[in-house]
Amino acid sequence: MSTVTPTDWQTRPAPETAEDWIARAAAVAAVLATDAAERDRAGATPYAEVQLLKDSGLVTLLGPTEHGGGGQDWPTAYRVIREVAKADGSIGQLLGYHYLWNWAARLVGTREQWEHVEAEAAKGRWFFGGAVNPRDKDVVVTEDGDDLLFTGHKSFSTGSKVSDVTVLEGVFEGTDRHVFAIVPSDSEGLTFHDDWDNIGQRLTESGSVTLDRVRTPWASAAGYVDKEFQPRIYNTLNVPTIQLVFVSFYVGIAAGALETAATYTRTKARSWLHGGHERAVDEPYVIDTYGDLTAKLWAVEALADAVAAEGQKLHENPDAVTEQTRGDFEVRVAAAKARATDVALEIGNRIFEVTGARSTAGSEGLDRFWRNIRTHSLHDPVAYKRREVGRWVLEGELPEPTWYS
Repeated sequence: MSTVTPTDWQTRPAPETAEDWIARAAAVAAVLATDAAERDRAGATPYAEVQLLKDSGLVTLLGPTEHGGGGQDWPTAYRVIREVAKADGSIGQLLGYHYLWNWAARLVGTREQWEHVEAEAAKGRWFFGGAVNPRDKDVVVTEDGDDLLFTGHKSFSTGSKVSDVTVLEGVFEGTDRHVFAIVPSDSEGLTFHDDWDNIGQRLTESGSVTLDRVRTPWASAAGYVDKEFQPRIYNTLNVPTIQLVFVSFYVGIAAGALETAATYTRTKARSWLHGGHERAVDEPYVIDTYGDLTAKLWAVEALADAVAAEGQKLHENPDAVTEQTRGDFEVRVAAAKARATDVALEIGNRIFEVTGARSTAGSEGLDRFWRNIRTHSLHDPVAYKRREVGRWVLEGELPEPTWYS
C-alpha cells in the first residue's frame, strides 16, 4: 500500500480540536484510498495500515492529553471512524474496535485501572484487539496463586496479529461471573489463527484465537477489588457504544461507495444509447438515483450524530446513568443501527445501476462496499433492533441489557 512515513506526520501540527482530528482522519483516508481495491483483493495482514493509524496519532484520539492522547470524546471518535471507513471499511472497523477496547478499561475497570491503561496506551500508541465473542462460552478462567489463567477458544478476534494488546473475556470456572483483562498480544499461550475467509471486511484480522492457560495478574481483572466485581449501571453501556461504532463504519462505507460511484459516473460511465443524452450525468434516472441515495445517507448521518451527542451526556457523568436513561439511549442506538444497515446496503447495491456493466470489473473494486456492509451487518439480526424500538414505542419497554441489547 502507499504509506506516509512518521516523519511526514511529525512535520504537521498535532490536531487539537475535534475538526482538526476529523481532518487528520480524512488525510489518512486519502492515503488508504489510493490502493484500497488492490489491498482488498490481496487480503494481506494490514501491518502497514495499522502503522499508519499509529503514525498519524489516530490511535490516541480518546487518550488523555497529558500522556500524548487527543483528549477527544465519543462523537468525535465516531466521525473519525466514518472518515477512515469511507476509504477502507476494514481499517475503519479496526480503528473502531480499537477505540472500544481501549475504552473497555473505563467501562468496567476501577479508576486506578483505567487511568493506568489509558496513560500507557497513549504513551505507547498501543493498538488494541479483542477476543470477546459472546456467542462462544468456552473460555474458562481459573486461579493460580495471584494470577488468572484463561483457557479456551474464541471464533473471532478482530485485530489479532496487528494488535499490541488484546482484551480477553472468560467465565470463572464453576460460576457465571465474567472477567475482562488486557494482556500483551504476544503472551504465551495466545495463538491467533489465519482462518478469517469471509466475503467482506477482509483486512480486519478477525480470525479465531486459542487460549492455552494465558496468564495475567489478578490485579488486571477489570473492575475487581479484593476479587469481587464492583458493578455500575454504566457497565451496561458497552452494547450501545459498540453498536454506534458499527453505525459509524457502515455510514462511512456507504459514503465511500457513493463518492466512488459518482466519480466513476462522471469520468467513465456511458449514457444509454437509446436515452437521448450524450453524458451519463445527464440521464434523468441517474440524477434521481444519486439524489435519492444522497438524501438517505445525509438523513442517517444526521441521526447518527444526534444519537452520539445523546450518548456523550451519559459518558460525561457515568455515575448518574440509570436503567431508564440507559434504556432510552439503547433504543435510539437501535434505530440508528437499523437505518444505517438498510441505507448502506441499498447504496452498496444500487450504485451499479448508475455506473453500468463495465463498473463490475474486478479492477474497479466497487463490489467491496456492498460485501463489507453485508458481511458485518450480520453481526446481530437487525430485526431485533427494530423490535427494541417497536416495543419501546408501544409499551414503553426498555431493552434488557445483554451482550446484544
